[in-house]
Amino acid sequence: RMAREGRALFTNTSRHRMETDVPLLIPEVNPEHIAVLDRQRKERNWSGFIVANPNCSTIHLNLALKPLQQTFGLEAVFVATLQAVSGAGYPGVPSLDMIDNVVPYIPTEEEKIEEETHKILGSYDGEFRQADVAVSALCNRVPVRDGHTECVSVRLSNPAEPEDVIAAFESFRGRPQELGLPSAPA
Repeated sequence: RMAREGRALFTNTSRHRMETDVPLLIPEVNPEHIAVLDRQRKERNWSGFIVANPNCSTIHLNLALKPLQQTFGLEAVFVATLQAVSGAGYPGVPSLDMIDNVVPYIPTEEEKIEEETHKILGSYDGEFRQADVAVSALCNRVPVRDGHTECVSVRLSNPAEPEDVIAAFESFRGRPQELGLPSAPA
């Protein structure tokens, strides 16, 4: 309703993330996906639009994968997440359930990381083209108050020495950094 009424909607919910006319946007990774908004407005007869942001664990995974994909290509990604109780919305006393406990499965979290990564690292040329990379995720809830950790293993398409990988990370600049936007950290 809000998009139909001409509002710009930026949503954290997973509801629209995988729709074929909604960009799943990380500005430093896939700014070209914003081009789908013209199609979204036209096909839905809206003056506004919806842009979705990815799952929290998907965001920092893809920020790290983009320089590797861009420089060496990616064949496979394996990620194991260790997600804090804050991500489950456990405030105060309910979080005590996590003391001395690890929850080895977070419903729908693994699928979100896998599916969203294919869309985010893919291309857009009038329609979304999924990235051709195998992605496997295991997601765990751990007794940490705030912050998620990821253990990531990648298979690159082209060989790289550790110093090459470091150089790829150090030289990477997303479009917001290239434009010198005030909200984009150097």
